[in-house]
Amino acid sequence: MKVDTLLQRALNFEFLTAEEGVFLFENATTSELMYVGNAMRQKHVPNNTVTWIIDRNSNTTNVCIANCKFCNFYRRPGHEESYITTIEEYKQKIDETFAFGGEQLLLQGGHHPDLGLQYYCDLFSELKSLYPNLKLHALGPPEIAHVSKLEKKSHIEVLTAMKEAGLDSLPGAGAEILSDRVRRLISKGKCGGKEWLDVMRAAHKIGLTTSATMMFGHIETNLERMQHFVDIRQVQSEKPEGAKGFLAFIPWPFQDEDTILKKIKRARNTCTGDEYVRMIAMSRIMLPNVVNIQASWLTVGKQVAQVCLHSGANDFGSIMIEENVVSAAGAAFRFTADGIQEAIRDAGFTPQLRNQEYDYRELPQNIKQQKLDKETMIVD
Repeated sequence: MKVDTLLQRALNFEFLTAEEGVFLFENATTSELMYVGNAMRQKHVPNNTVTWIIDRNSNTTNVCIANCKFCNFYRRPGHEESYITTIEEYKQKIDETFAFGGEQLLLQGGHHPDLGLQYYCDLFSELKSLYPNLKLHALGPPEIAHVSKLEKKSHIEVLTAMKEAGLDSLPGAGAEILSDRVRRLISKGKCGGKEWLDVMRAAHKIGLTTSATMMFGHIETNLERMQHFVDIRQVQSEKPEGAKGFLAFIPWPFQDEDTILKKIKRARNTCTGDEYVRMIAMSRIMLPNVVNIQASWLTVGKQVAQVCLHSGANDFGSIMIEENVVSAAGAAFRFTADGIQEAIRDAGFTPQLRNQEYDYRELPQNIKQQKLDKETMIVD
């Protein structure tokens, strides 16, 4: 294998194998990967625009029986700190989100043993009756798999019922690394990699748009990272004609603060800024059939994320009015609406507000600016 040959094949939007991806990642220079990632980005999104979104990542419940070793957010059933969010609490969160200019709730939770399909359908229906214009980007493949097991129903049956109740799109949560060797060690209670992919296949069949993610930098190998890309790419290539499938791919480094994975498996977040930039470029190179690549400023900060915009990323994600899961493991960065636009401009691009479907939105006039916690690192 030769670096130059593989880079040219990538520029031709050819599918590289996992082994070829490893060779590139381990032998190409950062500048070479950045150049190719950026060139591919320009073919997918041929303008100087970087998109962003206003939404809120709220949680249905913190009760979970998956026992992921990288999660500090969950509580076991019956724990004194356990909760299920009430409708009144949702109303307060949604009203605030609308005041900030948002129109979407990114709604996730845990594997609650008592919350089945009827609960989520009733919740979605009630939220949509109260807020007809609200977009619900909710749950994720592990939660769909969990509900399917509780109900003894297929993934398509569960997703169809949820879509009819108001689900608009399915986040790519819980992918971590799709290797079952890794999943057995870090998230044994979640669905396996194949089922995660099968849930996404089902979502695409019924016209739900989705995203895909990768949490890397813990106990996985470079080959497992590249195979993760190949698996995502394969599902995207199978989507029905006319389906959007995976609208975006979002990689982020493992956040290790006080996690069981760090204490027991001695896994550390050793991902440098350079490695993250390289992984953004590899995301673009290995996923030529996914249009949007998002830089995770929440986990790597403003400066590294800005470099990613020159390495293949074309999206800066959300200002994150609320986020509890990744933050509980040490992610400390925050943006306001003004701050995220300024960061994009400073990187040499034009900021553009979008919705979950990556359609452009007009910036709402006189939107309320969120107030950030004084203890939070403000990156505006």
